[in-house]
Amino acid sequence: MAIKTYGLMGVDWEERANFERLRTARLARIKHLLKASEMGALLCFDMNNIRYITATHIGTWAMDKLARFSLLPQDDEPIMWDFGSAARHHQLYAPWLSERSRAGISTQRGAMSPESGRAEDVARKIRIELEERGLLHEPLGVDVVELPVLFALQAEGIQVVDGQQLLQQARLIKTEDEITLLATACMMVDAAYDELYRALKPGIRENECVGLVSKVLYDLGSEHVEGVNAISGERCSPHPHVYTDRALRPGDPAYFDILHSYNGYRTCYYRTFVVGSASQAQVDAYKRCREILDRAINAIKPGVTTADIVKLWPKAEEFGFPNEEAAFALQYGHGVGLSIWEKPIFSRLVSLEHPEVIEEGMVFALETFWPASDGWSAARIEEQLVVTHDGCEVITRFPAEQLLVAGAHYYTATGPLAAIRESQSNLNAQLKQ
Repeated sequence: MAIKTYGLMGVDWEERANFERLRTARLARIKHLLKASEMGALLCFDMNNIRYITATHIGTWAMDKLARFSLLPQDDEPIMWDFGSAARHHQLYAPWLSERSRAGISTQRGAMSPESGRAEDVARKIRIELEERGLLHEPLGVDVVELPVLFALQAEGIQVVDGQQLLQQARLIKTEDEITLLATACMMVDAAYDELYRALKPGIRENECVGLVSKVLYDLGSEHVEGVNAISGERCSPHPHVYTDRALRPGDPAYFDILHSYNGYRTCYYRTFVVGSASQAQVDAYKRCREILDRAINAIKPGVTTADIVKLWPKAEEFGFPNEEAAFALQYGHGVGLSIWEKPIFSRLVSLEHPEVIEEGMVFALETFWPASDGWSAARIEEQLVVTHDGCEVITRFPAEQLLVAGAHYYTATGPLAAIRESQSNLNAQLKQ
C-alpha cells in the first residue's frame, strides 16, 4: 500500500482528496454507530466533532469558546447552530446543511451573564428538536459541556450521557480521504523541517524557530499551526514541552514537535538535531531513542494490541522517572486525525491493563524519548504511520535514521572539524587532570 500525496489544490484531471466523499463517509460512520447505540441523539460542542459531523469550520479562534453546537438525531441529518453570520454563510456555501444551519450561541465559557438565559436557550432548542422526533425520553450523548448548559438540559427533562466515546470510536478508522489529508499535512511538515535544518545555527532562538516553521506551514496552506515545541540545550532533559527565547549554542541538541492542521487533519511530528557537532553522549542517546521507536514500528500490524507495543518500551524507572505517570507521554503513542490525541493510546500507564486492538486504517503517531548520560541532553523522535493490511506505512519522511548535525561546517588548519566531539569546556577539564 502506497499512501499518496498530491498538489494542494483541486484539479479536474486528477482525483485527489474527494471532499464530498469525505463528508458523506464521516457522517455515515457516526450515523451507523449512533443507530447501534442506546442514544437517541448526539449533541456536540467540541469543534473537531462538529467538523466531523457537519463539515463546518469557522477558524481556530472559536476552538476554546464552546459557543457553537450541533445535534445529530437518530435517523436524521445534523443541525448546526453557529455564530449568526457564520450560520448565514453555511446556508449559502454549505448546501449539505442548507436550512439546518441556524443562528445560536451558548454562554461563551460563562462570559455571558447567567441572567441572559443563554444556557436555557440552548437546552430549549435541543428539547424542541428531540420532542419533534420522539426522542425526548431517549438518552442524549454529549461530548463536552459547560455546567450551566448541562443543568439546563437536565431541567428540560433530558437524560445526558457520555457521547465522547462513541465519537472517538467513529474517528478511530480513517477513510481514504482522511489518510490523504493526513499524509499531505505531514508533507508540509517535511518542508518545514528542511527549512529549519538549514536555519539552525548558534544564536538563533527557539522562538525564531517557531516563527520560521509557522511561516513555511502557513505559506503552504496550513489552516492552523497548533504548536511548535522547540526545546534546546540544557532544557532538553527533563522535557518542558514549551518553547522560550533561549539562543542555541554550538554543540546544543535541539528537538522540535510540529503540530498543525491541513483541512482539519493534524500532525504530531518530532525531530532532533544538534548544532555544529554532537557529543558521544548525544549520539548514544539518539541511537537508543531510535532503537526503541523502530522496535515498536516494526511490530505494528492489524491484530496486535497497544499492550503488545508498550511492552517493547522501557519502564519509567529505566530512564530516570519514579513511575509511569511521572514519565507519561515520553514513550507514547496516540491516534491522529481531526485532533492530535485520539484513539488508540499507547502508554505503559494505561495500555498494559486496558489494551486496544490495532486495526487497518488507523493513523497514529509513536514517539520516544531518551536522556543522554551527560545529564542534560536528550533525544526525541516521532513518526506518524498508517496501519495497512499487513503492517504499516510511515508518512513522516524527513530523515531521522541517524542524528543530523545542523549549522555551518567548520574547518581547522588540518581539515574539517569532527562532527562528533565533546564541548570545548570538557576538553579543557580533561587537559587539567
